[in-house]
Amino acid sequence: MNQFEQIIASKINVRPTQVAAVLELLAEGATIPFIARYRKDKTGALDEVQIQQIQDEQKSLTEFAERKAFIEKTITEQGKMTDELQAKINKAITITELEDIYLPYKPKRKTKAQTARENGLEPLSVLILSQKSLDLESVSKEYINEKVTSIDEALQGARDIIAEQVNEDATVRAKLRKRFEDTATFQSKVLPEKEAEAIKYKDYFDFTEPIHKIPSHRILAILRGFLEGHLRMNIAPIEEDAIELIENIYVTESLNSSVEQVKKAIKDAYKRLLHPSLETEFRTSLKTKADEEAINVFAENLKQLLLSAPLGSKRVMAIDPGYRTGCKVVCLDEQGALIKTSLIYIHEGNKQTEAGYIIKDLVATYNIETFAIGDGTAGRETEQFIKSLNLNIPIFLVNEDGASIYSASEVAREEFPDQDITVRGSVSIGRRLMDPLAELVKLDPKSIGVGQYQHDVNQFRLKEKLDQTVVSCVNQVGVNLNTASKNLLSYVSGIGPSLAENIIKHRNEIGKFSSREQLLKVPRLGGKAFEQCAGFLRIKDGTNPLDSSAVHPEAYPIIKKIAADLSVDVKALVGNETLLKTVEPKKYATEQIGVLTIQDVLKELKKPGLDPRSVLEQFEFAGIYKIEDAKEGMIVPGVVTNITRFGAFVDIGVKQDGLVHVSEISHTFITDPNELLKLNDKVMVKITEVDIPRKRIALSIKQTQEAPQRGQGHKPRNGTHNSPRNNTVPQPAESTNINDALSLLKKKFGK
Repeated sequence: MNQFEQIIASKINVRPTQVAAVLELLAEGATIPFIARYRKDKTGALDEVQIQQIQDEQKSLTEFAERKAFIEKTITEQGKMTDELQAKINKAITITELEDIYLPYKPKRKTKAQTARENGLEPLSVLILSQKSLDLESVSKEYINEKVTSIDEALQGARDIIAEQVNEDATVRAKLRKRFEDTATFQSKVLPEKEAEAIKYKDYFDFTEPIHKIPSHRILAILRGFLEGHLRMNIAPIEEDAIELIENIYVTESLNSSVEQVKKAIKDAYKRLLHPSLETEFRTSLKTKADEEAINVFAENLKQLLLSAPLGSKRVMAIDPGYRTGCKVVCLDEQGALIKTSLIYIHEGNKQTEAGYIIKDLVATYNIETFAIGDGTAGRETEQFIKSLNLNIPIFLVNEDGASIYSASEVAREEFPDQDITVRGSVSIGRRLMDPLAELVKLDPKSIGVGQYQHDVNQFRLKEKLDQTVVSCVNQVGVNLNTASKNLLSYVSGIGPSLAENIIKHRNEIGKFSSREQLLKVPRLGGKAFEQCAGFLRIKDGTNPLDSSAVHPEAYPIIKKIAADLSVDVKALVGNETLLKTVEPKKYATEQIGVLTIQDVLKELKKPGLDPRSVLEQFEFAGIYKIEDAKEGMIVPGVVTNITRFGAFVDIGVKQDGLVHVSEISHTFITDPNELLKLNDKVMVKITEVDIPRKRIALSIKQTQEAPQRGQGHKPRNGTHNSPRNNTVPQPAESTNINDALSLLKKKFGK
């Protein structure tokens, strides 16, 4: 394990003692959020990303060690292990190197070379490989037998043996692999007569790009086209160069008949064995790399979405818009509980008046403070209808991606067994506005709609990464123990689905929790689980004021001592910044709880239970409602809805998100839109192209900005980071130039 610690420490640039501490805590069953938040003194304040890296590296090293042991055992059992071979195995530092060494000893299906050996042709292959000037015709005749009936068959069998030897040569494979890395290209062509069917892959009909430059999204797009049977693909360096590289290793004599046979064998080895093998290896490697990048982009988008600003405890009317089937209306109380349902028809002129009366009555009866409207079909039209009622209540358009999936899910059926899916969907829309994190955790993250190629990447790795992201976000924000759903609780450090269910049952029995200590009475929730989860669970208005904070119960005795030294009770200490500034952390440090933890405790006490998410802000679209309304040259406000490596998708209110290519985000060169944009950022965009048949809108952010002068900095965003996707009541006029657009923003957000 010491060797692992040193290797991991060097790789991620931390101290071996920090790695050792993390591995020890993980082995004890501690979770990553718990280690990052409450064991800073042990780890030297490593964050969640670093702790995750340590865990991942340990997993990789363990897999390497296990594979190495298996290879050593297999070769030894074959009686072929030598000191030289053992030294090569010991020197290997990657799985690929190990596999190259193991290849000649690896059990395989019967090959041409094996058949040739069985036919007695190995001595002939050795003679040819010596490359001496021979009368090959005479020599080969000696190897003709019942199974080898001609000179040509004898020479072919000898070449097969040489080709396999070349293929299994670790030096050849290593050098050829390097040639692939440096010079290979990723090529694709459309299959004959597939042009019409494969039109969405038009960019890849005759495509070539070096593999060390090709971005992940292009790899995934080509692979999808290949798997769908539209494209042919190939990964290779220039064939002549690759063959010449092998010849430089194997050809040792001037041209003669033996050398000619060796060259033929080398060409066969490359085309039949080495190239297909390395192409598969690089395709897998590139796919893995592209998967990881796409998954990371998805995870980053998901994180930003989960941490979107919440509305908080307000009485909300949520509307799931519809044309023919009407708009399903629900009223929710401050805790998100369903208190009333209704149905209105606003897209039939003769029913609008009745719909208006229903809405006004519900607003008055249930003291509605905010409207939440799904942003899908008929969303903008429904928003306009509600605005026309002049109720002077904020209106928010809420991203409804995945709401229909939730409404038909087992989770929704458990919550609302007596309601149909339309009611459940409306409730989800309202709750998303109140607390995006609490509602979105009920969905499979893949259905939330903030990823690219999520169905093409490794599904196990995708789920693992997205689950890690949800866990991180839930524990970063903290969870109200008395209102949290089973789904939300299951993501809390140390809990999981089974304990979450037990907590809900216990909560139903006792009414509500009044202290964190009561968690220990929950069936199967023992001391270890309590240690892991307690700091992330909040109890509002409980018996202990510290229970509503992120302070861990293990630190309560220290806080009591601090309060006693300051001659106040704990309640008076909470939120008292003046008193807390006088506390010297070193004075209260112990072996178990060090200075870093006490500093965190004091910081938390200054603003206990502070939600790390940003404050909800309002937003309004321009006066365009469908793609036909979008005209080239317009400058309009929009909201970033999805970020990829090649650009950002922006909702401008026309039901079809537009794309801002990475080259159109900034006057300065950037390679990743995340450098300047975040999900839900508000931006001004210029419409540069509208393709109605293909439902595509091209946008530019940089064309709404003046190019920065040399030496001046560039302000990247025209919007507010982490603001949610929503709208307010005011309706601006159509914005067709930058001055109009800027006026809109100044009216709303000030100078």
